Amino acid sequence: MPETSSASPAARGIVPVSMAHYARDFGGFSRDLGASFERYGFAVVADHGLDMDLIGAAVDDARAFFALPEAVKCRYHRPGTGGARGLTPFGIEAAKDAQAADLKEFWHTGRELPEGHSYTATMPPNLWPEEIPTFRAHVEGMYEALDALGRKLLRAIARHLGLADDWFDDKVQLGNSVLRLLHYPPVPADAPGVRAGAHEDINVITLLLGAEEAGLQLKEKDGSWLDISPPPGALVVNIGDMLQRLTNHVLPSTTHRVVNPAPERRGFARYSTPFFLHFNPDFLIETLPSTITPDTPDRYADRAITADDYLAERLREIRLL
Repeated sequence: MPETSSASPAARGIVPVSMAHYARDFGGFSRDLGASFERYGFAVVADHGLDMDLIGAAVDDARAFFALPEAVKCRYHRPGTGGARGLTPFGIEAAKDAQAADLKEFWHTGRELPEGHSYTATMPPNLWPEEIPTFRAHVEGMYEALDALGRKLLRAIARHLGLADDWFDDKVQLGNSVLRLLHYPPVPADAPGVRAGAHEDINVITLLLGAEEAGLQLKEKDGSWLDISPPPGALVVNIGDMLQRLTNHVLPSTTHRVVNPAPERRGFARYSTPFFLHFNPDFLIETLPSTITPDTPDRYADRAITADDYLAERLREIRLL
């Protein structure tokens, strides 16, 4: 079993897996990671090796950006683009079928493509706030680090699914992945909604830093809500709808939310940095044959869809398109 710190409790049931085992016991790491995903749709990954100084610098730049006057921030909002790049202002995104918008604002940075690449039709150039001179270097560095770590985790997921370790490599190497810098402002007592309503992620897997602040919860199979409280610095990883669809729900995309803080914490902002790892836009999502059995027939028979079409469909549902 992977080592965990007895001084740092797991996410109340989710036992952390350690990346220290990735090189020396890849099979064991893959089994433990996959078992956590099959049980919860989530995993907690410790000892991930990310440069926390770089991460801290990127988060500091995000704090500085969100502290700018609204008129300045809104220069970086591009309506009608689905929030693909730059700022999505407070009160726009909402969980599917929710009555109230989420209590958050965020910034999206995506992949930098070679000039003239065919994917530029769906993956626009990034925006960079000129008011924060170090923003681009720090955020690009964070993006690249999380992208590389995500590909490593996908190799473990492939092993767990009985696929070749490199099965995902050429399906995500130019994926429409985005790094979201999230700001949840202080919450007034009469706030009409929650920081993030109950939802599932659209993408392949999500890598989340900044979940130590209370509020993130996942929905258990019995309908109860489980607090996710990872050890300091650990990464929370969850399955998105695209991977759930690909695996015929062997790996579930679990409903989760960010609830409003306790009264004593309402005056504090919350920052987190989910990295939404996506397939290449033209990847065709169709059920893996190995996940189809007499007891688990194909839930998506004759319903293959490209990653880009699926993304657009879901963005309309959450009011970003």
